[in-house]
Amino acid sequence: DRRMRYAIVSETYPPEINGVALTVQGLERGLRSRGHEVQVVRPRQSARDVPAGHELLVRGVPLPRYPGLRLGLPATARLQAAWQRERPDAVYVATEGPLGWSALRAARRLRIPAASGFHTRFDQYMRDYGLPFLTGAALGWMRHFHNLADATLVPTRELVDFLQSQRFAGVVRLPRAVDTVLFDPQRRDDALRAQWGVGERTLLAIYVGRIAAEKNLDLAVRAFRQMQHVRPDARFVWVGDGPARAKLEHDHPDFIFCGVQRGEALARHFASGDLFVFPSLSETFGNVTLEALASGVPTVAFDYGAAREYLRDGVHGAAIAPNDEAGFVARCVRIAADDALRQAMRGAARQAVAALRPEQVGSDFDAVLQHLIEARLAGTTGTLATTAEREAS
Repeated sequence: DRRMRYAIVSETYPPEINGVALTVQGLERGLRSRGHEVQVVRPRQSARDVPAGHELLVRGVPLPRYPGLRLGLPATARLQAAWQRERPDAVYVATEGPLGWSALRAARRLRIPAASGFHTRFDQYMRDYGLPFLTGAALGWMRHFHNLADATLVPTRELVDFLQSQRFAGVVRLPRAVDTVLFDPQRRDDALRAQWGVGERTLLAIYVGRIAAEKNLDLAVRAFRQMQHVRPDARFVWVGDGPARAKLEHDHPDFIFCGVQRGEALARHFASGDLFVFPSLSETFGNVTLEALASGVPTVAFDYGAAREYLRDGVHGAAIAPNDEAGFVARCVRIAADDALRQAMRGAARQAVAALRPEQVGSDFDAVLQHLIEARLAGTTGTLATTAEREAS
């Protein structure tokens, strides 16, 4: 295979910590590991933000309700000029903000094959932030955006079916993976648990993710309070940050808040938990579900996204029918009450994702982009996108 030049465009990128940023970085690393040249286009994150040699930084503005994140401002002309000077073989657009729209416009004008990533359920966010009447409009807006691309990449079969039913064109499944070297049950840390005042036999519930309205966190709180009826000494650790954290800390002073954790520290936090409580209904995937399973932590989540793909109900934790809040609480309580069941689930959870490899995601992503390049040359984008979906499955 010849060395390709790819461009990845994203409104968010590390050191920002969120599922999209980390997924995009993983895709970039996957392409680089295969010998390709990758340009990253992203908003400038601060006045001191200096671009690496492979980066193109654009102006950005703060994103409301998301402290620390920025939207890239429109930059069609700048991208078009940059890509005329150094033309990418293909472009991947990860986010639907103004920068993402600009990238798709520039790619279309230059006839560069482009794929988009469907990472965020903005239609469901409308409901979570009290604007349910805008759900349909948000879905239409996303459909218009993604249909400007030659393919839209999604992580699950469930999402392929949903988007196709909503008239999204060229939907391609690109499965995710998890770093099972980093996320490992062996990273369980008794000293860390001791810092939290948690003994070896104390039940420790854990939540990892953004602390915000769209994560349905009131349900996690209700579930934990019911768990305390069978395990009065149980504790609840929260890893992450967000606009709902301050009120949660104020209302529940017995909860332990650890803030944002990265790398090996995050892996230790995960592995030191006994039950991962994940009540979100707004994920396109939910990378944290795979990280919990890889860490050997039984998981209770709703049955969609990563849970639908990898979590077997009763074996690795519990996969609850979406919106069955009573069922969610009941299964949390049952698993919390049964030490032997949790111990059996720990080993099974690890095995559920043990075969997933980030290198395979990089290979599949590369194959999808190369199919789009070949399809553009042959004038058969639709047919080859379907072939790419089969190969990435």
